[in-house]
Amino acid sequence: MSNIFDLVAEVIAERNECEIGDIKPEMTFEELNIDSLDTVDLLMQLEDKIGAEIELDEEVKTVGELVDFIERKTA
Repeated sequence: MSNIFDLVAEVIAERNECEIGDIKPEMTFEELNIDSLDTVDLLMQLEDKIGAEIELDEEVKTVGELVDFIERKTA
């Protein structure tokens, strides 16, 4: 798993008060009770951790899709 996945899982785990190991790439944001407003907050936290601006300009539905998107944008 990538470093980006670890960061995303960490932020989601903090938000949902669960274990990082419980977060899987195939999980949807709906399953995690993360709506569009939560996604904005999640991205802001990730920007701080990564040190790069992330402008979400496509729809992502799963944790893995978000990780792939961030990896493409920050590569």
